[in-house]
Amino acid sequence: MTDVSSLSGSTRDMGAQLFRARAHSVEVEARPRAEISHKPRNFNPPLPKHYYFYLMAPAIAILAFISLYPFFWLIIMSLQDVTIGGGEWVGLKNYTKLFTDARFLEGWVLLAKYSIMCLGLQVGLGVTLAVVVNSSRYEKYLVTALLMPMMMAPAVAGLLWLFLYNGTFGWYHWLLQSAGILDSASILAGSNTAMYAIVLVDVWQWTPLITIIALAGLKRVPRDQLEANMVDGASPLRNFFAIILPNLYPVLLIAVLLRFMDNFRFIDSLLVLTGGGPGSATKILPVYLFEVAFKFFKLGRGAAIALTLLLVTILLGKLLVRVFEKPQGGKG
Repeated sequence: MTDVSSLSGSTRDMGAQLFRARAHSVEVEARPRAEISHKPRNFNPPLPKHYYFYLMAPAIAILAFISLYPFFWLIIMSLQDVTIGGGEWVGLKNYTKLFTDARFLEGWVLLAKYSIMCLGLQVGLGVTLAVVVNSSRYEKYLVTALLMPMMMAPAVAGLLWLFLYNGTFGWYHWLLQSAGILDSASILAGSNTAMYAIVLVDVWQWTPLITIIALAGLKRVPRDQLEANMVDGASPLRNFFAIILPNLYPVLLIAVLLRFMDNFRFIDSLLVLTGGGPGSATKILPVYLFEVAFKFFKLGRGAAIALTLLLVTILLGKLLVRVFEKPQGGKG
């Protein structure tokens, strides 16, 4: 009886020893050791952050030289009476003369008229063409065709339309004359029609840019919102103004800003077509700036006009951003 009990006790002790949990220290549990005792050698150590700045420094210096240096030199030049032989410091005299310059003020009026007509027609036609192209099975071919005028250089486009407007052999002149809109004189020769002629050239060339940007915006319009609105009985026109147009505001802002700045800068086709004429009917402010600075070589006065144009462009650009942000804020 004693042997059996002692045997069973020894068996329990052996089982306890075999199946007991291994004791771990708190330090080992808190900080387990890595299996690799030594860190391998790194043949590509991480580079310091200033190394990348050193790589970009030459490009930054070149960009600063070709952009900031002319800008500050333009400011200095606007405070001087610069001629070919030298310059004389006159302070703000070049700026004060602008307020009494009738051609400067008229240039602003013509520029506003030109920009409003161009932007209004381009945005309206561009969005309409984008909606038509987006719902067409020939979208790829239509986009390719629309890109062709935009790929043409502005000076070449102006020369092309100069031939089309020609009073002797111009096809567009013959078409307008046959329709009774024009007489024998060219459309570019009339002070009442020349502005519309150059606006038509700008609309023809740059409406495709608005169309492509608006077409990209149409691709991101949520389909579920359109379908839910159609289920509720909304007409396609109401669907456009309630769903599609609010989603187009961000991309339209980009398109309008691009064309707005281009209208204030590009005068290539205008110089080819009219050169500011007839008389001063199409002499918008950039054309007047070109004449003052590079025809009459009044570089100080031209610099003052250029800085005034730059300042107004920035202010109007910010105003456009606020106008296009209001519908977004109201929507939110």
